[in-house]
Amino acid sequence: MPDALPAETIELRTSLPAEAAEIVRAYQRASKADATIRAYRGDAEVFQAWCARFGFRSLPASPEAVAAFIVSEAEEGRAASTLGRRMAAIRHAHKLASLPDPTEDEGVRAAIRGARRKAGVAPTQKAAATAEILAALLMRTPDTLTGKRDRALLALGFAGAFRRSELVALDVADLIEDPEGLRVRVRRSKTDQEGRGLEKAIPHGRFIRPVALVREWLDAAGITAGPVFRPVSRSGNVRQGEGVRLTTQAVADIIKRYCAAAGLDASTFGAHSLRAGYITTAAERGADLARIMDQSGHRDPRTVVGYIRRANAFKGHSGSGFL
Repeated sequence: MPDALPAETIELRTSLPAEAAEIVRAYQRASKADATIRAYRGDAEVFQAWCARFGFRSLPASPEAVAAFIVSEAEEGRAASTLGRRMAAIRHAHKLASLPDPTEDEGVRAAIRGARRKAGVAPTQKAAATAEILAALLMRTPDTLTGKRDRALLALGFAGAFRRSELVALDVADLIEDPEGLRVRVRRSKTDQEGRGLEKAIPHGRFIRPVALVREWLDAAGITAGPVFRPVSRSGNVRQGEGVRLTTQAVADIIKRYCAAAGLDASTFGAHSLRAGYITTAAERGADLARIMDQSGHRDPRTVVGYIRRANAFKGHSGSGFL
């Protein structure tokens, strides 16, 4: 038999150099979307602060500590979605550290079930900005550079049933001219973390005219490359640079601003309203489920079916003949 390797050689072979270890950690971080990582980081900080306050270890955390934390958060009135994300952040931190997952403990699972029942699990859904509502919003946009940008953002966001993260990530190179309108390439989305990409067809249209409004904005702003949607200063100058683009929060603010101008309750609308509005309008007009999913990029038909049921709640109602 060959001689045994020296202990220091074994150590070198069972641990990564610092540079290689950092590369591995970078890939591990990339396995989640940036927004998810930011949310997890915030949740982890909340858990760490709570543990420090009550004398628990946060990593590795005991199941008793996690259960007590979840109950404490529920008592503070946290939403069910927030509780679920807190659990996911704790789970993710332990997996990255190759530590046992305390959230798998039955006591922790019982605590989260009870907390969710206390908080309620029905999400607060933003109102859908249907085609009729969108038309009202577009009428309120001023004929300024900012107004042109907002018209293009509202129209394209609706026509492509885009998530706000997809909308602000668009570059000019992602807009591909087509005789029928535009083909918009989405390089990465919530349901496509590996970046395989998908393409959305945007027709010219006769009423909202999203393609014309996008072209009008790009021409007026002199944008030929880089981010499509950018901040405009109060003096009317478009911010330049490859990394200068609107934030996801700005999308929500723009929608709320025009909803208020149209006399709507802005608090019930948000960035998701454009996406929900397209799906709802398409469902009301009898569009095929598969075709709606082609545009929205949904993978689970149950989500889209929920929109369709709400949109058609009174069509062919079972009690319409006798109520």
